[in-house]
Amino acid sequence: MEYWLILNFANPGIMGSRAFFRTLFADPIESRYDPKALQEFRQLTAPFILRRLKTDKSVISDLPDKIVSDELCSLTVRQSAIYKSLVKNTMARLNNRHLDGYERSALVITLINQLKQLCNSPVQYLKDNDYADPKFSVKAQRLIELCAKLKSAGQKTLIFTQYKETGYLIQNWLKEVCGRTPDFLHGSLSVSERGKMVDNFQNKRSHRFMVLSLKAAGTGLNLTAASAVIHYDLWWNSAVEAQATDRAYRIGQQSNVEVYRFITANTFE
Repeated sequence: MEYWLILNFANPGIMGSRAFFRTLFADPIESRYDPKALQEFRQLTAPFILRRLKTDKSVISDLPDKIVSDELCSLTVRQSAIYKSLVKNTMARLNNRHLDGYERSALVITLINQLKQLCNSPVQYLKDNDYADPKFSVKAQRLIELCAKLKSAGQKTLIFTQYKETGYLIQNWLKEVCGRTPDFLHGSLSVSERGKMVDNFQNKRSHRFMVLSLKAAGTGLNLTAASAVIHYDLWWNSAVEAQATDRAYRIGQQSNVEVYRFITANTFE
């Protein structure tokens, strides 16, 4: 129906009446997933849709390849114990028949968020700086190893996370690898501060790594100096993750872009 609204605004009546369109296409496709109605809808609307894809070599012949790989990380013994305890305790609370629908949904969302934080590093969930050392997180250890390898290869790298506190942790973890504290672009920075970070990353050889908040830097930035992208934790919506990757994989990119998606094995991730 959104399609009908847009086209009816631009050219009234071209898709018929609202009732006609709903009966013929909207209800069969949205409610019953009717493949025949979907195919007819595609044929009908094809002349009105022009979409340029970066992967279409007939449109952009010189854009290099994007290579995506999943980096599977395990939990440390300590992380695993906390993970199991957290799940067990939350499930026990969810089994409380006195919870209403809203309370149950809030509890599930809270659990998912806590598990995501725990998979990143125990310190993020426990709020205990004794657990800030990378040895308590396989993800952190793998990040350091990978960044050292990318630096040796002369590649510039973007590291995305959805959590501000994780960004600060990554800055500390990578100090030794980078030889300096990498910049962290997040929502609390001013426009001029962000612009300076982008300019330094794009133009200075000493700025090999940049940590970015997914919300603040997921769109609108041109960071084609990077030939590697690391997603330390994955967003709820894969399209947002793709937009973040496209800070590097865009027109103007001269090198193949390697994308690493960190996933904690044997967890909900």
